[in-house]
Amino acid sequence: PISILERQIFDFLGYQWAPILTNFVHIIIVILGLFGTVQFRPRYVTGYAVWLVLWVTWNVFIICFYLEVGDLSKDSDLIMTFNMSMHRSWWMENGPGCRVTPVTPPPSWAPEDHRYISIAGCLLEYQYVEVAHSSLQILLALVGFIYACYVVKLISEEEDSFDFIGGFDSYGYQGPQKTSHLQLQPMYM
Repeated sequence: PISILERQIFDFLGYQWAPILTNFVHIIIVILGLFGTVQFRPRYVTGYAVWLVLWVTWNVFIICFYLEVGDLSKDSDLIMTFNMSMHRSWWMENGPGCRVTPVTPPPSWAPEDHRYISIAGCLLEYQYVEVAHSSLQILLALVGFIYACYVVKLISEEEDSFDFIGGFDSYGYQGPQKTSHLQLQPMYM
């Protein structure tokens, strides 16, 4: 949960709406998965496991997006910001060692409400920071998926061992035992 909150904060700083919405859904599903684990609700935990498959798929897409696999381009506004802004990853300007210098005069094609900058000296390019974030999320999702499968298995085994007649007795229902001596019964007068 802490790593996804950190990722959510940096996506908010970069105004990247698609990751913000996906991270928000992930946070909700993680909470439901934890609730399902604590309350022994296998449907919630199963839903969490199914979401993790989608979450891994999303993070693989993010990795492919930033590494520009196929026709994907990290400079596309449509995918991450829904074409609502010209913002990019927060790490583009604020990465480790990055020096941002404004370009003056700005080119004629640059919008008036945006600044035109040059970025140099980054120790680690922003796309690799984003790839590292997504790789960490994939690793955590794989651990979470294994955990979810284990919890569902445990919950299912507990439900199967309950016999509904003898309570939690795993040996099944046993009728009254015959004894060789007389049982005492209360006598009412």
